Amino acid sequence: MELTGLYVPLVTPFTADSNLDTDALATHADAVLQQGAAGVIALGTTGEPATLDSAERRRVVEVCAEVCAARDAPLMVGAGSNSTAESVAALEGLDLRAAAALVAVPSYTRPSQDGIVEHFRRLSASTRVPLLVYNVPYRTGVALSAQTLHRLAQLPNVVGVKQCVGAIDETTIALLSDEGSDMSVLAGDDLFAGPLIALGARGAIMASGNVAPRAYAELVDAWLHGPSDRARRLHGTLVPLTRALFAEPNPAVIKGVLAAQGRIPSASVRLPLLRASRTGITAALDALGS
Repeated sequence: MELTGLYVPLVTPFTADSNLDTDALATHADAVLQQGAAGVIALGTTGEPATLDSAERRRVVEVCAEVCAARDAPLMVGAGSNSTAESVAALEGLDLRAAAALVAVPSYTRPSQDGIVEHFRRLSASTRVPLLVYNVPYRTGVALSAQTLHRLAQLPNVVGVKQCVGAIDETTIALLSDEGSDMSVLAGDDLFAGPLIALGARGAIMASGNVAPRAYAELVDAWLHGPSDRARRLHGTLVPLTRALFAEPNPAVIKGVLAAQGRIPSASVRLPLLRASRTGITAALDALGS
């Protein structure tokens, strides 16, 4: 399975009184795909999955699966926790319409590199759904070494990695220089997506795509297929918007912009997140209009 192009981790729309709004979710998912995204992700960090109960998480996946089936587009689903046993159980119960599961490195417990490999080995053996490793050390508290990433790439059923380290570091360069690997590398930091694709990443997972899917899909396509001057020009144009969307904890500003445009019914997020400030939303809308 090769993952390429733009994948958008969807927000989870809530009503003004913080209830799940499945109609808004379906409409939003369909619009993102119609405007150029290769696929979408349900229950990624941007979707606030930690604040959803189990019934809500199932419903979000069901809604997104129906939209993706209608659009013939792949659906990825965020799954897993810092418990291997619980992660196995979550994957065993995953909707088989999912094309892949996005599974973060176990957080907070800070396991060893060997422990992380064994964690994913157990997960790989427990499900038929392909796995995309989510390497995000500034959230999990542990960074994967280049050697560990290479070992994970050899596991059956591990098809790729979302590389989200907030930089272009030596490990990322080593990962993208490994010509012997057929694992798809997807850029996970919106600001660094272009440079990572230029170095060999096959696509990107970008929360900013909730707001401007067509523009970010064009950006990814330009970095993948050229010309390079167009890619650099698009990158420069989108940098102010990308920065503005992440000026406050994700997805508060993104939801604020979508609500201001009438694309979701409310800017509501669930605690411990707070709604974005008026200043933050205005800055993002200004960047979007520029």
